[in-house]
Amino acid sequence: MEYRTLGRSGLKISALSMGTFSFGGEGDFAMVANQSVKDARRLVDACIDGGINVFDTSNMYSLGRSEEILGEVLEGKRDQVLISSKARMRIGDGPNDEGVSRYHLIRECERSLKRLRTDHIDIYFMHEWDGLTPLEEMLSALDTLTRQGKIRYIGCSNYSGWHIMKALGVSELKGYPRFVTQQIHYTLEAREAEYELLPISVDQGLGVMVWSPLAAGLLSGAFGRNKAPASSRQAAGWSEPPIRDEERLWNIVDTLTDIATSRGVSAAQVALAWTLTRPGVTSLVVGGLTEQHFQDNIAAVDLELSGEELERLNQESRLPYIYPYWHQHNFAKDRFSTGDWALHASYEDLGKQ
Repeated sequence: MEYRTLGRSGLKISALSMGTFSFGGEGDFAMVANQSVKDARRLVDACIDGGINVFDTSNMYSLGRSEEILGEVLEGKRDQVLISSKARMRIGDGPNDEGVSRYHLIRECERSLKRLRTDHIDIYFMHEWDGLTPLEEMLSALDTLTRQGKIRYIGCSNYSGWHIMKALGVSELKGYPRFVTQQIHYTLEAREAEYELLPISVDQGLGVMVWSPLAAGLLSGAFGRNKAPASSRQAAGWSEPPIRDEERLWNIVDTLTDIATSRGVSAAQVALAWTLTRPGVTSLVVGGLTEQHFQDNIAAVDLELSGEELERLNQESRLPYIYPYWHQHNFAKDRFSTGDWALHASYEDLGKQ
């Protein structure tokens, strides 16, 4: 396993993290899986054996049951691993059962700690933007939780570029804790993060943890134009991530499969290996139903794709060069920073990167 530094912190995390989205199977999460404590224990042990040291959950996964299962499974192993969890999403019917108000964050953090059977959360993510709560209130609450020792680091998830920069500005101005990482959706099929989120991460020293790096299994090789496993979450009605161009998706899968066949590895390994080469990416949050799924994913860390293979994948999946980036490329690239190149390098010839 490879360990990478998370943003500007001193924290080392594994290049793959274990997602526990499938623990519990309560409510709508039953579309994904219904993994019991016994199932979870087997999978967590396989991940620890493979060198994974981050286990990712949320207060809203299976209505809190994911945290409960993870907390039970990690008893006796807590000091060996890091836990990341999240708050913001609606978890009840009350007017204060969502958001990042001081009331909601402190209450939910304390509830998560009880479910996780621990005295601290290593990385606490704001799961989604809340445009109604002042950033000063959110960051002040996170400062309180940090000073109390209940959280170690803070991050954001599913923020836009201007949301992140505004939050970082408030942190600097007020002396509040600063996001050290963001958790985003970013795959060969969904490369929108390259427009703003990856450049911001490189420029501002944020780590990048990627959720659903195989696009809910669509890039695993198990799917194709005429094959969709009956056991998949898509078949069960799960709508994330949205696919806006199926032909483009299957062209990407064809390229993944072709490279995988020539290298004697799985398509999933190729997709993960590509993502691990991208600017700012620290760790990929992977899920799985079996030990074999995780073992296959872990092997991706050691897969080194050639320049030609990377370029084939880049060419097949590249997004349109939108404004103002094409204009900047034409007139400003001689003064680009490393943050600028996090986007623009994908539009240069391979030999000019």
